[in-house]
Amino acid sequence: MRSPSFLWILAAFLVGGWLSWRYFSSGPKSVEDSSVLLEKIQAVAKLSTVEGTFSEIYNYSEYQGYFTFFWDKKVLVRVRATVSAGYNLERLNITADPITKTIHMSGLPRPEILSIDHTLDYYDISEGLFSSFSPEDYTRINQRAKDLIRDNALKSSLLSEADAQGAKMLDLVRFMVKGAGWKLEVGGAEEEIKELRE
Repeated sequence: MRSPSFLWILAAFLVGGWLSWRYFSSGPKSVEDSSVLLEKIQAVAKLSTVEGTFSEIYNYSEYQGYFTFFWDKKVLVRVRATVSAGYNLERLNITADPITKTIHMSGLPRPEILSIDHTLDYYDISEGLFSSFSPEDYTRINQRAKDLIRDNALKSSLLSEADAQGAKMLDLVRFMVKGAGWKLEVGGAEEEIKELRE
């Protein structure tokens, strides 16, 4: 007959073995850590009137002379972006004259690109035997892709569409001001003379 201490040792051994098997067979463990810092808050007065969706394939290659197998690296990047265009209203001057019930407003500033929200998908990453992509390379590729999206957005009809929407918004403001019994004057005599000279 086996002693009770032998049965306790056997049970402890089996439980330990089962726990070890569960721990090591559950696959790789991942540890994540992050620190988020709020650097600055500032008030903005921007009016986004249109958004454009852009998609682009960007091919980045870096060659270094002879024996390209050892040194060259290249990557194919798909860039998808949403570009917002509209007005920076901080440049807009508005004054009200309660005696004449007139609101004087400078003309809308020129529409501009307000934000670019983009994502990058990396495909076909090819690195040389003695060279690889560094974090600085990926940062440079990210910035270059964003610059290309900005250039294409400026060449597109996005800003002219933003201008058309701005004119509609101005008509809406004029209608609301008139409904309140006031009058809206856009631009002054100096701006009108400047427009005639241009």
